[in-house]
Amino acid sequence: MAETDAKPLTVRCQCGDVSFATPAAKPVALFYCHCTECQKQTSSAFGTSAIFAAEGLFPLAADLAARLTRWTRQTEKGRSMDCYFCSRCGSRMFHRIVDADGTPRPTVSIKGGCVEGLEWDWAGGMHIFMRSAVIKIPAEWEQYETLPPWML
Repeated sequence: MAETDAKPLTVRCQCGDVSFATPAAKPVALFYCHCTECQKQTSSAFGTSAIFAAEGLFPLAADLAARLTRWTRQTEKGRSMDCYFCSRCGSRMFHRIVDADGTPRPTVSIKGGCVEGLEWDWAGGMHIFMRSAVIKIPAEWEQYETLPPWML
């Protein structure tokens, strides 16, 4: 199948109440975040986020927004993170960073475990916030103590 013929992937929560298509057929990046917030959120060693352009998902369709609960937390860089959960089962679906001036980032981080058919690329993804990693990652894999410089 040609790249232009590729279809969006389906994102689904644990109970199935929330379901939507990704904004594109493939993410623009795959992050494995080892920060302590993601460790708590996933109850695991790291969180996986498939990064997509926010356009096509935001603004949220009314029927999708009605099934989600939003919780906002501050980040260490003075930004905020809007975290969206299934209102029924509590699955974290995605999050979007909002800059300190109130401008939402042009991307959305969709939680990898909710994306059906996601191509998991351990070596090709970016491992971020390695300063708090609890597992070793091969040195040749792309990794950052906190965020890549272009995200700061």
